[in-house]
Amino acid sequence: MKGDLHITMLNNDRNAENRNVNDGFFNIDFKEDGVYLAVYPPVGKGRKVETRDVQDKLNRKMVKNYSRDMIDMAVLKMDKNSVRIAGPQEEIKVNTSASVITSPDKMKAFITLTPPEGGRMLTAEEILNELNKNSVIYGINKTMLDSLIVYPVYNEMVCIAEGTPSANGQNGKVEFTFDISKERKPTILEDGRVDYKEMNLIESVRKGQVLCTLTPPLAGTKGKSVCGIDLPALDGKPAVLPRGRNVEASEDGQALLASIDGQVNYIDGKVNVFSNYEVPADVDTSTGNVYFVGNVIVRGNVLSGFAVEAGGNVEVWGVVEGAVIKAGGDIILRRGMQGLGKGVLISGGDIIARYIEHSNIEAKNDIKSEAIMHSNVKCGNKLELSGKKGLLVGGTCKVGKEISAKVIGSHMATVTDIEVGVDPSLRERYKALKEEIAGIENDVRKAEQAITILKKLEMMGQLSPEKQEMLAKSVRTKVFLTNKVGELKEEMTVIESKLQQDAYGKIRAFNFVYPGTKVAIGTCMMFVKENLQYCTLYRDGADVRVGPIDR
Repeated sequence: MKGDLHITMLNNDRNAENRNVNDGFFNIDFKEDGVYLAVYPPVGKGRKVETRDVQDKLNRKMVKNYSRDMIDMAVLKMDKNSVRIAGPQEEIKVNTSASVITSPDKMKAFITLTPPEGGRMLTAEEILNELNKNSVIYGINKTMLDSLIVYPVYNEMVCIAEGTPSANGQNGKVEFTFDISKERKPTILEDGRVDYKEMNLIESVRKGQVLCTLTPPLAGTKGKSVCGIDLPALDGKPAVLPRGRNVEASEDGQALLASIDGQVNYIDGKVNVFSNYEVPADVDTSTGNVYFVGNVIVRGNVLSGFAVEAGGNVEVWGVVEGAVIKAGGDIILRRGMQGLGKGVLISGGDIIARYIEHSNIEAKNDIKSEAIMHSNVKCGNKLELSGKKGLLVGGTCKVGKEISAKVIGSHMATVTDIEVGVDPSLRERYKALKEEIAGIENDVRKAEQAITILKKLEMMGQLSPEKQEMLAKSVRTKVFLTNKVGELKEEMTVIESKLQQDAYGKIRAFNFVYPGTKVAIGTCMMFVKENLQYCTLYRDGADVRVGPIDR
């Protein structure tokens, strides 16, 4: 050999993505009398050279008959001195090499190039051949390939191919021909009184009238992986007719028709047509409790101790005493309710009454009245107190979005507890979920303890057939309860996000808010200590603010 051939090789081929300027490195020199190795120590907390780093490099360079002992000694000393590790031999020039990996879902392919050592860069054809060897034949980025040829990137994974994801189709839809979210407002007379007789609440339909139609689903679009494998797509699912009571499907099955004359309602995801049940006088001992699938109209009073339950709306022309009224739709009290501390109103829609006193009321949507006094109120949407009084005083009031009233509390500082911004049903469900999860997790621990004890007996060969059955039952119980906890925690996460999103509400007072009123908006709280007038209470960050009235 003429002269000494010298090449410096850093130990960054292994774990190249974690290399650091402070890492140790090594030189391999090809001299006339042999191959020499010099190892340099790291700086500070840099990575030391390892024997396998040197061996990998020697193998790539096809160095023959090198001494493992001499390499170990040089790596151990790291004294920068050259040590002869092999006899004289010609240096082999190594071209750039490429390795290809694909993502687990076969939707992306990555290529890693190693730097040449005296050799040359790969050609585009050679890289394509390497991709083909690894079954990468689709979605190759030609622009990236050309860029790598001209401006190589070594020891880094580069995305060289991407598949086409499949696109699922759209599900079919139900198109309604009637208003499923009709806003109900009583008529306000010129003198400020509210006319609860003209509510325009009933949307009537005739037999054979179309209530809803189906929109067909759309097909999905197939995709393809980088390996050229077709990826199936899910076609949209056809919508199902929301068939409830007193409706029928059309001949082609694409529409719902009313099968009777009556009132159309959309309740719990079903389209129903309800006929009315009318009580001509009071609900008392002459009628007993009233249970009906449709709408109920009571032309008299509902006396204490009786119950009225309806799948649709309940309308009472007289006074409701300490009775229970439950409706899947709205509850309309033309006069009002004197609950005597035991009256209950539960509505799947709105509650509308002239006044409510000493009662427990709950509405999924809105509550509208002239006065609510000393009652426990739960309202999923808005509470509106209008008319001459517009009064809310005493008791507790939990409302999902907004309270609008003329007067809140009283000049006698009557304790009035108000909470807005969170749907009370969601909060109660969240609390119930926490308790249920805690109970199930306790049962899971008991099952695990039983499994542990029984498996110990099994290892000792003391497991009787009865206990073997007990072991199998305990394992099944644990699996079932674990899955159940997972489902409940998912629901709990959804409710948590809703509680955080919806924790903003407001309270509008068109006259006074008196001391004695406690206001909570989401997690923020304020005690009213002086008269507030013509104002809006709203949440601002972590505080409850008092602003001007907004209509």
